[in-house]
Amino acid sequence: MPKQMRVVASLLAVCFLSLGSALAADKVKGKGVITLRSGNTLTVETDEDATTTVIVTPDTKVQHPVGLGARKKQVGQEVLIPGLKLKFEGTGDQNQVTAETITFDRDDLSLAKVIQAGLNPTAQQQAQNMQTYEANRLATDAAIAANKQEIEANKQRIAANEQGIQEVAQATQKRFSELTDWVPKGQTSAHFEVGDSTLSAGDKQQIATLAQQALNYKGYVIEVKGFADSTGNLVDNQELSKDRAEAVVAYLLQDCHVPVKNIVAPGAMSETHPAASNETAFGRAENRRVEVRVLVNKGVAGDSGN
Repeated sequence: MPKQMRVVASLLAVCFLSLGSALAADKVKGKGVITLRSGNTLTVETDEDATTTVIVTPDTKVQHPVGLGARKKQVGQEVLIPGLKLKFEGTGDQNQVTAETITFDRDDLSLAKVIQAGLNPTAQQQAQNMQTYEANRLATDAAIAANKQEIEANKQRIAANEQGIQEVAQATQKRFSELTDWVPKGQTSAHFEVGDSTLSAGDKQQIATLAQQALNYKGYVIEVKGFADSTGNLVDNQELSKDRAEAVVAYLLQDCHVPVKNIVAPGAMSETHPAASNETAFGRAENRRVEVRVLVNKGVAGDSGN
């Protein structure tokens, strides 16, 4: 074969290999709700009850429709917050997608912001106490070798911080609603794997059943509280219990169609009020939970609470 023909054949082979690599990256479309954001990585629970990791790059277009036509407006990536319902397109597979475009409705963004507004003040207030608590606990460990008097002093400071955390939780509950004026009419709990905030299909069904039951009452609210076990540090557990509560609130709002005004979220309770002992695997599994209760105003339910 002449030398020129061999060169042409080699160039064609390279072109075919490049084309094959480009076609190997599958195009993926999907839609769902953001349950967690970590940097440029989104955890999205899809409409098929699956979890997809969506990677956001500087080239990803984030947009929403404008008017009645097909025109779309591009916005900043900071709008991609937990609770936002979206559609995504990109390359990858059903487990992980590098997004080329992400599209959402402005009404869904407003709803996600309502969720954040309800939960973030509680999280910020408790996080400050958690940081102080953690610092004192570490100081206690360091002081053991020093002397018993210093250890006892640190224990007292830790106890004071624990009391402060309880007071914050109680004040938060009072801020959302005077729940002593409400009668419980039903409750359920969602449980989570270690470090996870994704709702299982079974827990979704129980929450949906409870939400449907609530619609039978006048003057009802649904109370949501998120918890964590004692594994890990307090600051991380505070954030994790917040993420779990957010996932339940988002499901109530977007899938169960519960009005915002009927949800109260004392929200992120971290390790407080354990349902079982954290000394066993079973007990820790019981503590990784979100409690959901239907409450009816006493004025509607009757003074007897029946």
